[in-house]
Amino acid sequence: MSLLRTPLQLVVAGIGTEIGKTVVSAIVVEALRADYWKPIQSGELANSDTDTVRRLVSNPASQFHPEAYRLTQPLSPHAAAERDGVTIDPAAIILPDTTNSLVVELAGGLMVPLNNHFLNIDLVQQMGLPVVLVSRNYLGSINHTLLSVEACQRREIPILGIIFNGPAVPATETFILNYTGLTCIGRIAQEEVVNQEVVRQYARIIGQAFTV
Repeated sequence: MSLLRTPLQLVVAGIGTEIGKTVVSAIVVEALRADYWKPIQSGELANSDTDTVRRLVSNPASQFHPEAYRLTQPLSPHAAAERDGVTIDPAAIILPDTTNSLVVELAGGLMVPLNNHFLNIDLVQQMGLPVVLVSRNYLGSINHTLLSVEACQRREIPILGIIFNGPAVPATETFILNYTGLTCIGRIAQEEVVNQEVVRQYARIIGQAFTV
C-alpha cells in the first residue's frame, strides 16, 4: 500500500484520551525513522510524551522537536493554558523545519479545544497533514471512532488508516473497518511491558503499511 509521499509527515490522533497515542507514535516513529513532535504538552513536564517516545525509539535518525507549549496542568490544553495564564495562539504552532519524515502527536482527541475558538482538528487542517487514527476497544469506542472519522471526512482531512490498540474485539474492529472503508494499518496488543524491543517488533510489522 502506498501512503502519499516520502518523506511522510502525519498526525497521530486518538478517538479520545488514554487511547495509547504516545506508544503508537513511538512505533510509527521507529517504523519511519521519523522525527517526532508534540505541539502541546499538558502536565507531566518532567516526564513528557516527548521523553517517553525518545526512550522507546532506538534508531539514530529520529530527532525530537521541542513543544510549542509546555503547560503545567494535566488538563485539556485550553484549561491548562488558562491555569498557566497563557492563551494558545495557533499561529505560534509551526511545523518543525525538517526534511525527514515527521510524526505529530495531538494532545487529546480531535475535538479537544486549544483555546475558546480553535480545536485540535483545526490545528490538523492548519498543518495540512493526513491522520493516522488510534482506536481502542471499550464500550462506546465504535461511536467515538466513527465520529472521529466523520469529523475528518467533513473537513476533507485524509485518513491514512486506523491502528487498533489494546485487547482485540474482532466484531468491533471488523464493523469499524467495513463501515468506514478505512485500512487497518496495524494492531497493538495489551503489552505488559513496552520497551525499545517491543517497539521495534511492532515497527517492523506496521512499517510494511508505509511502504511507498
